[in-house]
Amino acid sequence: MTDRSAGSQIRAVVLDIEGTTTPIAFVHQTLFPYARARLRAWAGDPANATDLAEVARRFSSEHAADLARGDAPPDPRTTLVAYAEWLMDRDRKSPGLKLMQGLIWERGYQAGELRGQVYPDVAPALRRWHAANVRLAIYSSGSALTQRRLFQSTGDGDLTPLISAHFDTGVGAKGESTSYTNIAEALGLAPANILFVSDVVRELEAARAAGLQVVLCVRPDNPAQEGAGDFDQVSDLGQIVVTETLQ
Repeated sequence: MTDRSAGSQIRAVVLDIEGTTTPIAFVHQTLFPYARARLRAWAGDPANATDLAEVARRFSSEHAADLARGDAPPDPRTTLVAYAEWLMDRDRKSPGLKLMQGLIWERGYQAGELRGQVYPDVAPALRRWHAANVRLAIYSSGSALTQRRLFQSTGDGDLTPLISAHFDTGVGAKGESTSYTNIAEALGLAPANILFVSDVVRELEAARAAGLQVVLCVRPDNPAQEGAGDFDQVSDLGQIVVTETLQ
């Protein structure tokens, strides 16, 4: 059991989603294929013109960065869907793609075609931490809207009342330490009073560099992480113990 009651008191727990609260398979075998199958229809729907224009604006700057790196992607000005598929094929953490996917998933959640998945230990841990007056937040490359829909529709019920903040790449990339500094500032807490839990070593390294406490989440289906031995590890969020904090 990882006891976080000693040292700097934990006043907030920030959780990654994929591979931490939610099986990687749900993201890659359910959410991604759902969005891919509906990209063309969504882009061709006149009702989505305003959102499509914002996606195209983001794609334009991302495409320029791709070219500067020496890539040769489709030009989104003429083949926006092909560019989106090119990004998906490479699992790029593209803000434009995440927006597009999130809007498609939103329709799926509203229609009842999608329901969020979390590991069995997640809801009990969230409820226990919330009862101890520990603030809870989510940080994922998926949009804040997508995060909310996932946690609203789990088999354990609507978990969003337990979560006080949702962060996406609007605060920065997950591998950059400044992103975690931005999260600490948004929460109004010292970095040392925040615990970040993720299944990705690179993200934990960035968070630790920003002064956060960190724990590596090791789930059965997660890929092995080089450098994992440098971090405290849990396989169940119930293994993380934090003491009650005064608000």
